[in-house]
Parts: sequence; structure tokens; C-alpha cells
Amino acid sequence: MDSRWLTYGVAAVAFVLAAGVLAFSTGAIVPFLGDGYDPAAEPANGTHDGYKHTTVTVHDADSGEELGHVEAAIADTSRTRYLGLSATDDLPENRGMLFVHDGVAERTYVMRNMSFGIDIVFADADGTITTIHEAPEPAPDEDGNAQEYPGTGQYVLEVNRGWMAERGVEVGDEVRFDL
Repeated sequence: MDSRWLTYGVAAVAFVLAAGVLAFSTGAIVPFLGDGYDPAAEPANGTHDGYKHTTVTVHDADSGEELGHVEAAIADTSRTRYLGLSATDDLPENRGMLFVHDGVAERTYVMRNMSFGIDIVFADADGTITTIHEAPEPAPDEDGNAQEYPGTGQYVLEVNRGWMAERGVEVGDEVRFDL
């Protein structure tokens, strides 16, 4: 075999991989992943718009008192975690999205293709809240990729911006849910 073909093959694979990384990092792949989560869609067969759901309650760490609850779509695959609430028009007051990862790790969430502000809440394996961010919607001339919100957790809950503050939720409080 001519070594030129091996060189061309390696170059082609490198190009395809680089294009894929660029598409994911810029959010260009989002249109191919779907239209986004539609919280107004009618539930069917135990799912809502193709997502399983759970009720997430937030409890005060000291008193155990419930501070609030939301019905949350579960994003537990690579595709649904990447898409998240991107391309979603709005989120009713009592709705959210719960991102489920395999373990606790440092993660960064962005506001890719978002049209409304959200709270981004990181929780460890036991549900203890480690970080709360109030993330505003991107400006009209922004795509949201530059708005980065880091935290450590296995679970990430997204709800409407200000939901956590309105209920007095703080780092150290606890999220509870069934998967």
C-alpha cells in the first residue's frame, strides 16, 4: 500500500474529528438534535415531549422544611443533556429540567440558544446543593455559548431565573427526587 493513502486517511479522520468538535463547541449541532423541550406538549405513556419526568422538591438543610417543588423533565442521555432547554420558548413557573450524570464532577453549563433566564443549580450525589447561578438570557446579538456557569455535581437542576431566590434556597440545601 502506498503510504500517501495512509497519510490522506489520517488527515481525513483528523478533519472530521475537528469539524465535529467545532460543531459541538459552537452549538452548530443543536438544530440536528431536535426542536428543544416543549413543556406545553401533552404527556403520553408516562413521558412528556419524549422525556421522563420527576417531581423535584427542595428542602431547607437545617429544618427539613420543603421550600418548593417543580415537575422536571429528566435529561439523562448525552443528546438530551447537550440540548437541554436550548430552543425552548419558555418554561412555566412549576417546570424545570433535571440533568442526570453518572457521577460527581466539575461541570460547566452554558446558555446556548436560550430565550429566557434560568437558575442553574448543581447538587452532589446526595442531592446537597453545591452551587446556584442566576443566568440571564443571552443578549439579542449573543448565542449564549460565552455565558459559562461552572459547578460541581452529579445533578443539575434548571428552573426559571429567580426561582431559588424567591424561595430562599441556599447552597447546602437539598434537592430530592425519584429517578
